[in-house]
Amino acid sequence: MAGEATKALSNDVLWGGGRSPFSISYGKMMMWFFLVSDALTFSGLLVAYGFARHATTDTWPIGEEVFRALPFLHGDYPLIYVALMTAILIFSSVTMVLAVEAGHRMDKKGVIKWLFLTVIGGAFFVGSQAWEWSHFIHGGGGYITAADGTRYWVHNDTHDTHDPANAPGFHLVKALPGHYLKPAEGDHAHVEGAEALALWNERVAYIDGANMVRNEYGPPQYANFFFFITGFHGFHVFSGVVINLIVLLMVMRGVFHRRGHYEMVEKAGLYWHFVDLVWVFVFTFFYLL
Repeated sequence: MAGEATKALSNDVLWGGGRSPFSISYGKMMMWFFLVSDALTFSGLLVAYGFARHATTDTWPIGEEVFRALPFLHGDYPLIYVALMTAILIFSSVTMVLAVEAGHRMDKKGVIKWLFLTVIGGAFFVGSQAWEWSHFIHGGGGYITAADGTRYWVHNDTHDTHDPANAPGFHLVKALPGHYLKPAEGDHAHVEGAEALALWNERVAYIDGANMVRNEYGPPQYANFFFFITGFHGFHVFSGVVINLIVLLMVMRGVFHRRGHYEMVEKAGLYWHFVDLVWVFVFTFFYLL
């Protein structure tokens, strides 16, 4: 009898499963699982960064002292460009919300407009981060180490008048034509001429820019974490731009309109909002603290 009762049940009853407790689709549920796991990964990286920062005895760089340049402009603009990048990325999250809202109303033109602006904002952020990396790698002039162990920061008179070290014991010298280093506290006299040239020629080391081994801004761990965490986030943003672009092309072709819903736009939006939220934490840890 039991076997006959089982045969009477349809496959939908046997294998169809129940209703989602939150009334969400399988795709959105899987996206949430991915985002939670990715959030744990970023959390682990930021905790490791904080531990390394507080464990080191070296002077840790300050964001305002390192990121102070603007493309095509000379001068001292602490965190201005990073703030612009952040504002545009957050604005792109707003345009994504509007794209999802337009999808709920089956407004194809609205989805195309707002999703296109989201792609543009994300592409600007990725390009800006590539420029930031290039500037960080090439450095702001670096420093030389004299025979007695004293460090002298090198800067260009026509480009910058700011000392990135901002720490006692870092002297500023007239090292090369058009370049200088800032005096230590209480000493505002520049060393110029033959004495400056001798310091340059007899230098023990010259550290300029940053890489995975050493950097002019501070401890090597700083550059290592900067490259890894911002690079990992940048890869997420680049991936999001590609995903949004593919979804945009599908919207333009009317794929989702024929399906009768724009859920794919909503799933892409979940990923994009996550990427924006992570950047708020990365921005806070690396640039503000």
